[in-house]
Amino acid sequence: MNFWEQITGSDMTKEFKSFESRAKKLPTDYQAAWEKIKANLWPHSDLTGRNLMPILDGVLGLLEETAADGQSVQEVLGDDIKGFCSALIGDEGATSYRDKWREQLNHNVAKKLAK
Repeated sequence: MNFWEQITGSDMTKEFKSFESRAKKLPTDYQAAWEKIKANLWPHSDLTGRNLMPILDGVLGLLEETAADGQSVQEVLGDDIKGFCSALIGDEGATSYRDKWREQLNHNVAKKLAK
């Protein structure tokens, strides 16, 4: 990945298009789960979304493997996709904008109070 790709995000666009083409090969119930997973994970991205690319790749790999094994989405993810995503984010350590801003605000306030 070169500097220009990092600045423009074209590397992420290519990667995300490959995710979408892989997801289209899944059964329809898996595709619906993929859409819900993306919707629940994006609020936890950083400014660029780069922190979610490995997570999304891993989840899509899990969906592909379990679909190939013939398991249902409910067997793999359970009924609570939002809970699955929050557990996934907690395990991966991805933070949201709000978490970063809270940390920055607390740091700035502590610095002002120390003066």
